[in-house]
Amino acid sequence: MPELLETYLENRWMVQPNHANHLGTTHGGNVLKWMDELGGMAAMRFAGESCVTARMDQVNFKRPINVGETALVEAYVYDTGTTSVKVRLKAARENPRTGEREPTTESYSVYVAVDEDGDPMEVPSLTVDSERGEELRSAALDGER
Repeated sequence: MPELLETYLENRWMVQPNHANHLGTTHGGNVLKWMDELGGMAAMRFAGESCVTARMDQVNFKRPINVGETALVEAYVYDTGTTSVKVRLKAARENPRTGEREPTTESYSVYVAVDEDGDPMEVPSLTVDSERGEELRSAALDGER
């Protein structure tokens, strides 16, 4: 059974002018795309199968990410169903010189594992074997409510 920390992924994108709106901040659609892509990768790492997005819950944009900053996205599996994988998604703006971070966006997504024909298939149970994994899972479950 896959362990939560094995699904934890983070990725960074340097925000360029082509990612920005007329205010010089990242288009929300770009942030959503980056979050969905990384969430899908976390789900696939967990399931060991292709996964498709079934639902992205409410997305809260707390602050913008400016051109020249780094968009940091974190994703990890925190719960499962029979064929579904729940993924916690968080984005932050990061100063590329100092590493200082500020949360910007958060959401929860559900992905479904599918076979070659696109039919849903069962996923394994999630295990949590570390204190850090328990902290992440608890934070996701608390925030989901």
